[in-house]
Amino acid sequence: MKKMLPSFLLGGLLLAAGSAFAQSDSAASLPEWDKLTPQQRDALVAPLRERWNSDPEHRARMLEHAQRWRQMTPEQREKAHRGMRRFERMSPEQREQARALFGKMRGMKPEERRKLIDQWKAMTPEQRREWIEKNPPPEDMPRSPH
Repeated sequence: MKKMLPSFLLGGLLLAAGSAFAQSDSAASLPEWDKLTPQQRDALVAPLRERWNSDPEHRARMLEHAQRWRQMTPEQREKAHRGMRRFERMSPEQREQARALFGKMRGMKPEERRKLIDQWKAMTPEQRREWIEKNPPPEDMPRSPH
């Protein structure tokens, strides 16, 4: 699950820029990066540039995520994309729960994670709310995939 975070950065960039091309070009007809026009490149990079400039306290995290993304296998990237899409479809309450669980599981060993997941599944909605109050998500966790 830890490897999903880079997808938020790249996924947000691609989703934000995707509409710039959707109206005039099909995915199959789009050229490689070096053959894009300056306007097309700018449309792809602009959302990232804006986020980088408007959020200086998160620049180190953004760079780390981008570097980690480049090291992922295609299978890991696809898994990250699926996780991002699942997160996007969650309600705000479900997202907060996911952030809290992920934050808590960050430093856990696999067997500890499995135990927490099993406990979570057995909880009632009220017990889950109480658990979230006692274990809020870390402040450095993104609130949105974009």
